[in-house]
Amino acid sequence: MVQKEAKPRGRPRSFDPDEVLDRARAVFWNLGYAATSLDDLAAATGLNRPSLYAAFGDKHALYMAALDRSRREAGAALSAALATEIPLRQILQVIFDRTVDIYRAGEVGQRGCFLIGTAVTQAVDDPAARDLLSRFIAETDAAFTARFQRSAAELAPGITPAVAGPMASATFHTLAVRARTGVGGPELKAIGRGAVALICGPAPHA
Repeated sequence: MVQKEAKPRGRPRSFDPDEVLDRARAVFWNLGYAATSLDDLAAATGLNRPSLYAAFGDKHALYMAALDRSRREAGAALSAALATEIPLRQILQVIFDRTVDIYRAGEVGQRGCFLIGTAVTQAVDDPAARDLLSRFIAETDAAFTARFQRSAAELAPGITPAVAGPMASATFHTLAVRARTGVGGPELKAIGRGAVALICGPAPHA
């Protein structure tokens, strides 16, 4: 006797969870966590509240998923850029310039970095957001420091990898804050050039 293939229980999801998370992240990014309502999220994602709860949990769980995704994406992009074997001065300038371009994007204005822009305020009374933000900053420090350890000979005199790592990371984060306040691209990129000069020393004359 031929047995019939068992049918999966329940209706299959008719949406892409990654796309939904991207849309939800955009709302949190523009409005901040506290000001974002479930109605805002439902309107942006095209899902009703029960579907959102079933897929992601409550509003906080959805926000944390968006934060963690951003942490992983940012970390992977930075690590890939730092892994290239071009001169340190050059790769740092490329990273800061591209970061400025990313931070100045946004549908309603310059949004900066999702984690820095939203989690800094949320972290005050939200341990989960605070821990994830702390992890993101530590990972950014570590990524820069590891590259500086490999390229220690290219650092300015008196600058050690342990000092240069947090310095580069801090530049990363101040660009996010300043972009969110509306500072223009040329001014932001000038800050990046200044950081490169501090880390690698003045650029040699052509």
